Amino acid sequence: MSAQIVLLPVFVLVGLTFAFLLVGARRGVLAGGETLTPQSELPLLFYTLVALALPLRHADLVIVLLSWVFVVTCFAQAGIFATSNDARRRSMASLAGAMVLFAMWIYFALRILLLI
Repeated sequence: MSAQIVLLPVFVLVGLTFAFLLVGARRGVLAGGETLTPQSELPLLFYTLVALALPLRHADLVIVLLSWVFVVTCFAQAGIFATSNDARRRSMASLAGAMVLFAMWIYFALRILLLI
């Protein structure tokens, strides 16, 4: 079975996760009343992407550069949390990281599905 067929449901579920994060971020809570914590969801999506990209040999320069940008946004978010803990600045750093990670997933999915 081809990698495209196997990974298509993964890409759909990642899209659902990002949509849920955006809707939850607008509301500030998850369905169960828990506080939204992108600090735990986003790194998991990042680790999953890297774990898929490496064995499939799709970890190119674009993925590596975007990975570093994502890591910098995580450091910025952690730095804001550890110092001023300004919710507005922290959420902006989190949104920046989510956008970078979303771009990484779109890029990776297009490379897999379009055989680039």
